[in-house]
Amino acid sequence: MPVFQNARFHLSAHHLRDLPPASGIEVAFAGRSNAGKSSALNTLANHNRLAFVSKQPGRTQLINFFTLGDDKHLVDLPGYGYAKVPEAMRMHWQNVLSRYLSERQSLAGLVLVMDSRHPLTPLDRQMLDWFCPSGKPVHVLLTKSDKLSRSESTILLGKVRKELHTGWGDKITVQLFSSLKKLGVDEAEKVLGEWFFGNDPDTQDEPASSE
Repeated sequence: MPVFQNARFHLSAHHLRDLPPASGIEVAFAGRSNAGKSSALNTLANHNRLAFVSKQPGRTQLINFFTLGDDKHLVDLPGYGYAKVPEAMRMHWQNVLSRYLSERQSLAGLVLVMDSRHPLTPLDRQMLDWFCPSGKPVHVLLTKSDKLSRSESTILLGKVRKELHTGWGDKITVQLFSSLKKLGVDEAEKVLGEWFFGNDPDTQDEPASSE
């Protein structure tokens, strides 16, 4: 059973005060607008419409919580870097995201989604700078990897892995991912399943309890 196939929408928050209590375990997904974050969430959850996917970047403007049951949540953070977002909104989300990533006690790890054709943008680096001092793990999904040849993918993966470890330490893992071709799903599920459930595979196979 896919780890996240029982995920369902829980709530949306515009301000930190709107967040649910910081109990249980949360794994947050962050990424530049149009990097494929919502598609990655939908693919991992085996649900075409769990997270809203738009051809127009910048549409995710809320922190969206999806429950897995047992006080476990996937958290879809607003996409960043969309040029047409008003400055006031940009500043609001910069403050909210930086505080959420640095202060949220129930946050177990961060999935940072990057377009494999444009990895490690300045804003991706800013997200890492906000989160990595927490000492919690980061897993990078290099999405849309089906757009690259096998040799290009291999070179890219090695280059990004080296730069991540050099700049932000050894608590960062990275993989190739494609929502279109369903590439890298098992690898991502294994990493995130360990964050949620530890190393017990039997626990991961249990259906999520209803709330």
